[in-house]
Amino acid sequence: MQANTQDQIAAGRNVNAVRATAAAFGVYAGLLGIEHGFFETLQGNVATKGLKIMAADFELPFPFGHEPAMTVIPNFLITGIAAMIVGAVIVVWSAGYVQSKYGALVLLLLSVALLLLGGGFGPISLLVVACIAAAMIGSPLTWWRVYAPDTLRRFLAAIWQWSLGGALLWVPGEFAAGQIFGLKNDHRQILTNLNMIFSYPMLALFVLTLITGVAREAGKRRE
Repeated sequence: MQANTQDQIAAGRNVNAVRATAAAFGVYAGLLGIEHGFFETLQGNVATKGLKIMAADFELPFPFGHEPAMTVIPNFLITGIAAMIVGAVIVVWSAGYVQSKYGALVLLLLSVALLLLGGGFGPISLLVVACIAAAMIGSPLTWWRVYAPDTLRRFLAAIWQWSLGGALLWVPGEFAAGQIFGLKNDHRQILTNLNMIFSYPMLALFVLTLITGVAREAGKRRE
């Protein structure tokens, strides 16, 4: 029993935090893109009214709950199908190939495609971090090893898993809070108190997860 526990701890330490961050955020963004696409298909074979659209024609109980997006295809049904296809490709690529030689480049191209084909604005923040992390997989991380104080690096490395978990659970947490407290959206989709409290801190969590993942990897390479 003790040996199994020690093996699990060792396996956790051997996880490449930068790759795991890229993969997790990429998969998450792909799933959100599929979700946007699904809501777009529900609007049927009808024309869009411009480049910017609302993926959902009803209100979801969290900030930006109309799922704002953009599309270069002037049709909700086709846009939704395209978003779901690109989202699915992003899920597969992030899960299995993000660490490859062209992993970051392909993910970047897929991210642009998702943005232009109705995948939503929200997933892009995840994909920006995922692309940066993918580009850093296997890099020497020299700056961190040379200039980052050990105390700071160890602290950041220690909270990586918590930061990653918080980033992945934030949107479900928003949805749960919206259901419990009956949160309403600003139809203008602007910077409101609701968005300040529930949405924008999420962006800081994404960045923190990348930083802590890099700190974790830099520490492992120093040891």
